[in-house]
Amino acid sequence: MNSKTTKRSVTTSMPFHTMSKDEVLRQLGTREEGLSREEVSAKLAKHGKNLLQEKKNKPLLLKLLDQFKNVMIFILLAAAVLSGILGEWTDTVIILVVVILNAVLGVIQENKAEQALAALKGMSSPMAKVRRDGQVAQVKSEELVPGDIVLLEAGNMVPADVRLLSAASLQTEEAALTGESVPADKQAGVLEEADLVIGDRTNMAYMSSNVSYGRGEGVVTATGMDTEVGRIAGYISEEDEDVTPLQRKLDELGKYFTYIILGVCAVILAVGLLEGRGLLDMVLTSISLAVAAIPEGLPAIVTIILALGVQRMAARKAIIRKLPAVETLGSTEIVCSDKTGTLTLNRMTVERLFLDGKADDAASGVAELAGGNLLLSAMALCNDSSIDEAGGKRGAQADAEKKPPKAARSGAVILGDPTETALVDYALSVGIDKRELERRYPRTGELPFDSDRKLMTTVHKVEDGYRLFTKGAPDVLLQRCTRILSGGEVVPLEESHRQQVAEGNKALAGEALRVLAFAYRDEAQEPGQLTSESAEAELVFIGLAGMIDPPREEVRDAVEVCRRAGIRPVMITGDHRDTAAAIARRLGILRDDRGVLTGRELDRMGEEEFARRVTDFSVYARVSPEHKVRIVKAWKKQGKIVAMTGDGVNDAPALKAADIGVGMGITGTDVAKGVSDMVLADDNFTTIVVAVEEGRKVYSNIRKAIQFLLSANLGEVLTLFIATLIGWRILEPIHILWINLVTDTLPALALGLEKTDTDAMSKKPRKASSSIFAGGLGPAIIYQGIVEAALTLLVYGWAHHHYNEGIAVTMAFATLGLLQITHAFNVRSNRKSLLQIGVATNRYLLGAGVISALLLVLVILIPGLNDWFGVTHLNPAQWGIVCAAAIGIVLIVEAVKLVMRLSGKGKAWD
Repeated sequence: MNSKTTKRSVTTSMPFHTMSKDEVLRQLGTREEGLSREEVSAKLAKHGKNLLQEKKNKPLLLKLLDQFKNVMIFILLAAAVLSGILGEWTDTVIILVVVILNAVLGVIQENKAEQALAALKGMSSPMAKVRRDGQVAQVKSEELVPGDIVLLEAGNMVPADVRLLSAASLQTEEAALTGESVPADKQAGVLEEADLVIGDRTNMAYMSSNVSYGRGEGVVTATGMDTEVGRIAGYISEEDEDVTPLQRKLDELGKYFTYIILGVCAVILAVGLLEGRGLLDMVLTSISLAVAAIPEGLPAIVTIILALGVQRMAARKAIIRKLPAVETLGSTEIVCSDKTGTLTLNRMTVERLFLDGKADDAASGVAELAGGNLLLSAMALCNDSSIDEAGGKRGAQADAEKKPPKAARSGAVILGDPTETALVDYALSVGIDKRELERRYPRTGELPFDSDRKLMTTVHKVEDGYRLFTKGAPDVLLQRCTRILSGGEVVPLEESHRQQVAEGNKALAGEALRVLAFAYRDEAQEPGQLTSESAEAELVFIGLAGMIDPPREEVRDAVEVCRRAGIRPVMITGDHRDTAAAIARRLGILRDDRGVLTGRELDRMGEEEFARRVTDFSVYARVSPEHKVRIVKAWKKQGKIVAMTGDGVNDAPALKAADIGVGMGITGTDVAKGVSDMVLADDNFTTIVVAVEEGRKVYSNIRKAIQFLLSANLGEVLTLFIATLIGWRILEPIHILWINLVTDTLPALALGLEKTDTDAMSKKPRKASSSIFAGGLGPAIIYQGIVEAALTLLVYGWAHHHYNEGIAVTMAFATLGLLQITHAFNVRSNRKSLLQIGVATNRYLLGAGVISALLLVLVILIPGLNDWFGVTHLNPAQWGIVCAAAIGIVLIVEAVKLVMRLSGKGKAWD
């Protein structure tokens, strides 16, 4: 566990599930009659209120200042100051607006993240029923203390962590906390093993879970931050100190710029002074060079490219909450996914049947089999769930706006326990309507399900008497049967039949199905007082039904795409080992059972051993929130970029710990969505693959923008540097600023709209540690910057010898500007020819090029404006030379690309 996690009280570390009722009461200093008013006051003073604490938020001013702790921001602020010294106040204002806008966006994102804990607090129960001084009373749940005796019944939210003292058919819905897709059966007995995960502590009930069935009584063992939900709140409230790969790379880029700018300026200043030029003149020259070297628009352009990626992803059901997450998605190497509701439908579904001695798929014509209708009747009638008459069937629009209905197969909205709704849904899907059956065969008596006897029985009036239907655990129910339905006939239950049923049950359980058995008995007269001994005996065995929360159909293909893209999917779930392994095998996540690890096995591993062996496992079962965080952090120690998907409260710590937290938009809790970087609007795992593809596209386009801007700025710096050494006064600061503003910004933005390569998802993810200049980007920037400078100096040198100084400066200005516009088309790919890509395939870049060229040319053509810029008109021949130079960089870069492709190094340069 992270050392920052909120420290827990001594009592919460005690294994209450292993203690007897008397021992628990003694340890907590209480009794079955409850605490006295004085004892409650004393404990409340000691333990505090039963509330989740929020971390102390930073003042708004500090949050704002934190956004400026970035090398690139410091450089931009320096550029603003330098521009002001040069009198270019427009550029100063633009830079400051960009910096402030970035800071404001950062503060907004930080405030959104803080809403997660507020959502978690909202899950606590407002009121609780307790026994104090022997009297039952309703109190505010925040006033509960360890030792309080709490009464629970169906519909209640568990107000604190509770050790059960009694339980009558008690079930709690713990999916948000444990990840299990069905309610957990609870009992009050002692459990022997101390190291059980939350989902296996059947004599405990936990804060924020719901009582779905039955009733119970328990003693509060932990409140507030000491509860299991409190531990999760502790994780959420930890400081998030991680930075994204893009943020690290931009910081790295800023450091490079700092060194280069200082070095070049120092050399220029020294050379100028040695040549006897004035100090003020050389200081201004150095400043103009520094402004030329700084890519003022880079942070804004990166932010805009990310924002454009966010819009595209939102249209494809992936909602990005934090801008840097877009780029990080592109480098994702591990996707740790919760099972329930993410990889599966989060709906129990009847999948296999065992009838008349053999197992069949539930999709087969069960009604046509001997005994099939009887089995379907038992499923529908021995069942407390109901079909929502008002809801009817949902249309596509309703499905998109609301949580999916409990029953997917029939399309009806069915209310009740997930296991029972699955049975009614299956019967309805093959034409057996529970409502119609109940009208024909009304229920006249029942024995509710009990977790001790593991059976449920209902009595129905039929045409010639009464029929009892019983369902329950196969091994228990089979012992109550003396006959069996075989070939449509009732025959005595022989040992061979028992063996056959046992093998059928084992086969279904081996597929990780939850198996229920069904039986019946006919009576001429209505049974008197129903007891288990009288009603659940001498039964006729009908068959078995195997159920599972099935995987989403489209996920298997998504998993395969992940593998091709070099992304490893990992399943993390609170479900049992066999269930998790079966689903993982179906989805292609698991190749053999050696890749499965349980939470208990993980507890026995030290941090070093687990970090070493984490690559061996693809499935984790019966895990707790702490385990999920350990798994994510172990992969991160391997240097991997990790995405974690989830929808429950139990997933929140791991979602926050991951590089990319992916919450579910439909079934996800507000807590899970609050800590996520991305939310799937359709709860579809395949949308993650779409998001990764978009992330790769965004990063590729950011690299193109960086390549374009840096090669352009390098061309400017080299032009000024070499010209200064020669003694030429080639360009004024206003020329550089105008080129940076006009010919850099629009084309760089248009590069952010470049289409994705068709093979984007067939490449391995880039390493998080790889430099932003990797893959040939650094060499490309250098040689392309040199080409820009060489062509500009060549045009200026030729004009300097053939025309006056004004014409030479104008031609150099026009050449450098147009060179950068045409060069933008070069950087669309470092491997493919522009002819392969198509000159007009990025219409945004075409438009940006035309607009930038017009703005550049108009400065030269418009009288008065050209005087202000210190340029003059050019004749057609002079324009021809300028345009030839601008096209020349395209021809040179195309030649380099051809050489790279022929040498076999082209792929490494993209």
